[in-house]
Amino acid sequence: MKLHISRQSIYLLVIAFILMLVVLLFSFLLLIPAGKEYRIDRMEMKKHAMELRQHQEWHSETYEKLKDLQAAHKRAITAYESSFDAKRFVKMNRSYFEELTLSKLASKPNESGFALYEVNATSKIDSPQSFYTFLEGMNKGDWIIGVNFPIHFERHEELILSSFTMKVYGLADETSETTVEKAASEVDK
Repeated sequence: MKLHISRQSIYLLVIAFILMLVVLLFSFLLLIPAGKEYRIDRMEMKKHAMELRQHQEWHSETYEKLKDLQAAHKRAITAYESSFDAKRFVKMNRSYFEELTLSKLASKPNESGFALYEVNATSKIDSPQSFYTFLEGMNKGDWIIGVNFPIHFERHEELILSSFTMKVYGLADETSETTVEKAASEVDK
């Protein structure tokens, strides 16, 4: 008994064997090593995704805190961004004093961005209460102002003369000394 296999079947068997050999070589040489790299990359991606979530949560919490702080301190933020107007300051606070003068001092190099003013005030009072009312009014004003100590009070008959310096915190001030002097003289009129 002779096996009779046709030539086409032999070609088909050889092609199938070569194809199976190519598939096995492709699997062992490319797919399996790439699968190991894929698992490593997948673990690394999960780690990065977890870090991303943590950073997003931190960002959200920080953003909420920022919004809360901005809402709570809105007046201070707008006061910091507004530029100081000496004329308006004198006009607003004139009611606390008999006479109010404001003169700009030269800024020190380490205080760039801040303006120093010397305030001389004369009050017709028996106690410095109007001065303390003035300080409370400055806290509710449109600017961030720090009063520097010492504050000098001097009594002349029925008048109390006071002198102090203050720092105006905010944007760089373009107000010149002549503008401050004009503001003081216009209010006196």
